[in-house]
Amino acid sequence: MKSRTLADVVGVWCWRAIAYGGMAALCGCTTLSTQVLPWQEEELSMVPHEGTLVPDENGNLVAPLRPPAELAKVSLPEYRLEPPDVLILNATRLVPKSPYFLQTLDILQIQALPTPAEAPIAGSFQIEPTGMVNLGPTYGAVRVVDLTPAEAQAAIAKQLDRQIPNAQVSVSILQLSGQEQIANEHLVGPDGTVTLGSYGSVYVAGMTKAEAKAAIEQYLAKFLDRPEVSLDVFAYNSKAFYVVREGAGFGDSVTRQPITGNDTVLDAIASVGGLDRVASRRMWIARPTHPGAGCDQILPIDWDSMVQGGSAATNYQLLPGDRLFIAEDRWLAVDGFVGKLTQPFERVLGFSLLGSQTVQNLQRFGGF
Repeated sequence: MKSRTLADVVGVWCWRAIAYGGMAALCGCTTLSTQVLPWQEEELSMVPHEGTLVPDENGNLVAPLRPPAELAKVSLPEYRLEPPDVLILNATRLVPKSPYFLQTLDILQIQALPTPAEAPIAGSFQIEPTGMVNLGPTYGAVRVVDLTPAEAQAAIAKQLDRQIPNAQVSVSILQLSGQEQIANEHLVGPDGTVTLGSYGSVYVAGMTKAEAKAAIEQYLAKFLDRPEVSLDVFAYNSKAFYVVREGAGFGDSVTRQPITGNDTVLDAIASVGGLDRVASRRMWIARPTHPGAGCDQILPIDWDSMVQGGSAATNYQLLPGDRLFIAEDRWLAVDGFVGKLTQPFERVLGFSLLGSQTVQNLQRFGGF
């Protein structure tokens, strides 16, 4: 095949832009109509082949920029959170600001000396929903909710003084009740926020993981002393590509597949079970463009070369928002159109024939 120069390619783009009545920006994309894609030879010939050199703006021959494909993949940009991603948070440091008043479901570390060997007080105790901490059947329960740790320590010492005079008691916070609300899986809601239980909500949409971590720590600093959390994405739900299959007149199907960052055209087709009976071998990727871009980004795919010859040139890497369009088999589409067109007449004729045969039978056997 004769290699096309940059001038030839630009010339084709310019004539195509004029023919469609639009002004393409000549920014590496081409305005194509779906009516001219059935055979794809011209479009495929415009894609630079491996080893083809094209002149740059200074006239130097350089390798052309190609869309990422099977043997030349790229890493996607840093992931930005959007609904409905699912985050997982872990609390690295959650220390309450002083003074802290104990809440229900807080877990305290309590130790008292001296105590009998058969009834020791040394371990973790959770504040019950009633606001009491139960020290066991020997010592009973003490109300500690809404007290500071020092006040709770004095209240417990007073309770134990009935059985153990001058008991030495220490009380510390082992785990805050709000820690379980933070250290969990969190869905990014439709409003772009994650809910941290009783602490409220934090806006994270559009942020990277590092930015979201900083935003959450800054928000928790209103309630805690220098909080630290770890953040990761548990489910990447917001970025996807689409496989659109033309249905030969019986309805198109659209399948949404999450982006893994390593997906190619073959991966996408395999994910929907391959080409069905109404599919043709005409397909292309429609890449999303900004309004006013002036042209569509269409990447034609050479199916035969990709699967029979093992060529990786058009086995493109899929990016978020890509539409892989698989065109219908035209003969099946024509057959479906003819069927839909003639079906009403067949029904009318069928009813007419059935009615006439019924009248003839009645006249023959009924004596009419």
